Amino acid sequence: MATLSLRNIRKAYGPAEVIKGVDLEIDDREFVVFVGPSGCGKSTLLRMIAGLEPITSGELQIDGVRVNERGPADRGLAMVFQSYALYPHMTVAQNMGFALKLAKVPAAERDRKVREAARILQLEPYLERRPKDLSGGQRQRVAIGRAIVRAPKVFLFDEPLSNLDAALRGQTRIEIARLHEELGATMIYVTHDQIEAMTLADKIVVLQAGRIEQVGSPLELYHHPANMFVAGFIGSPRMNMLPVSVLESTAAGITVSLPSGAALTVPSTGDVAPGTALTLGLRPESLRPDPDGQLAGTVKLVERLGGLTLLHVETEGREDVIVQIEGLSMLNINHPVRLAADAAALHLFDAAGMALPALTRHSLVA
Repeated sequence: MATLSLRNIRKAYGPAEVIKGVDLEIDDREFVVFVGPSGCGKSTLLRMIAGLEPITSGELQIDGVRVNERGPADRGLAMVFQSYALYPHMTVAQNMGFALKLAKVPAAERDRKVREAARILQLEPYLERRPKDLSGGQRQRVAIGRAIVRAPKVFLFDEPLSNLDAALRGQTRIEIARLHEELGATMIYVTHDQIEAMTLADKIVVLQAGRIEQVGSPLELYHHPANMFVAGFIGSPRMNMLPVSVLESTAAGITVSLPSGAALTVPSTGDVAPGTALTLGLRPESLRPDPDGQLAGTVKLVERLGGLTLLHVETEGREDVIVQIEGLSMLNINHPVRLAADAAALHLFDAAGMALPALTRHSLVA
């Protein structure tokens, strides 16, 4: 497989710069996910790697070799698009082997590669079917198989699951993870779905407005977001944000005043004076009903998801928070509730939205 190095990569359309100096290292056999909201530049960056969009400035290296001037066919990459783009008059086997046929690969070798890809993707019973006879998930697997037969250095996926329903997305996501494990391939995957990013990636690249906000393992980004954007984007339900004011900073952490007036000590450090306005981040699962809790409020909505229940609580400070608890909870709408927070899971952000350093880092599974 291959390594990739992006060095100050930029892309401009006339005066409008959409990729604003991206630096990134991708290791051999790594599964890297580009994630971010619509318009953040993730698909444009992927197309620049593929050679489908010219690089305005900067350098792209594959295995240490500059490839800026090489066309898509000469970079040793294979791309799987959002659209399956299968030939309707061809069988599955013909669709998967078409690129090899154009490259004049002998028929016997072509057949061997197609059958091996079909085995990996569990498509062997469907080789003689045409696309109209397949489900959406099977068509996407055929599109992936078309990439596998080329034995590329790097696989590129551009939101490949967005056309599938929820059940098929979950199933195909598992198949892509299994494929990465079996092939030991370098893969770059673009999605706006942070759940896909969390479950598939070795490394997540969070993008916003053409810039990288943070790079790290899924759990590193979840437990130690660099800023409020990452904290709010990674995690479902998203992190709760409350405006707070600093009361004091000690060796035990920073004590802040909540909108209700209650005090809470967060194990963070930083050069913050009393009265400084900060933002407190609380993951929904870090909150729990407790008669002695610092947050008081009223349940305004209950979402029962079976094993889990989500409580939408309006606090005394008129701020809304989401609380994730066990599904057996009997709390109902308009029920008064007090909430306690797990201090070790709290985050503080300054006026610029940057995270204040934690006093201690709890262990992560990379």
